[in-house]
Amino acid sequence: MATMYTETVQTVRHWTDTLFSFTATRNPGFRFISGQFTMIGLQVEGRPLLRAYSMCNANHEDQLEFFSIKVPEGPLTSKLQKLAPGDQILVGGKPTGTLIQDNLLPGKTLYMLGTGTGLAPFVSIIKDPDTYERYEHVVLVHGCRAIAELGYGELVVDRLFEDEFFGEMVKDKLLYYPTVTREAFRNTGRITTLLESGKLEGDLQLPRLNRDTDRVMLCGSPGMLEDLNIFLTESGFQEGNHSEPGHFVIEKAFVEK
Repeated sequence: MATMYTETVQTVRHWTDTLFSFTATRNPGFRFISGQFTMIGLQVEGRPLLRAYSMCNANHEDQLEFFSIKVPEGPLTSKLQKLAPGDQILVGGKPTGTLIQDNLLPGKTLYMLGTGTGLAPFVSIIKDPDTYERYEHVVLVHGCRAIAELGYGELVVDRLFEDEFFGEMVKDKLLYYPTVTREAFRNTGRITTLLESGKLEGDLQLPRLNRDTDRVMLCGSPGMLEDLNIFLTESGFQEGNHSEPGHFVIEKAFVEK
């Protein structure tokens, strides 16, 4: 049977009526690469009920962190959203996933494009010093419907900029671009539309997306992944994987849809 750790919930924060995050203890034997996911869940009626979740913590941090949607009728999230400090969760011991640096060819700018809880793996990646050693610019784009749904990502980025040891490196290289589709905000529009028009790169004062210099990671809704896959492929980008690095990578594992 695959390794399964039992961990204790430490903190829980509800961001909106559909989003929450929580932290838990981390077994010293649990190792992962920034951007990977693992199976987590609960014991339900004597059996483990598990779903794929990306780690939001840095791979060097001593606690785990996860960012989740709330699905009222979801078999797992309907229960996870009721977690409280002291509760126990199950964490699978075999992390995996395609959103890792070695699946990409070397480049100058890394674009991480996420919608909703698709932000999660990128939170881990922007906390990893290795990311900044590989790229001149690290671009985090987070698309949501409403401004309130950006709260978790905004806090993570603010804390990184203010970090005593890490802040200067982050300030020099990290470009954060939150955008919403259903409210007035400083950035509005779907990520695909912003890329197709060149507005995203223009707002960030970067050159248009180019396969020779830019690398892209995608995580989010099925529709967003499909649209951006088509856009990148038509732009000459080739998808990478564990056996052959490419210009972009997609995470196809989802929490409850």
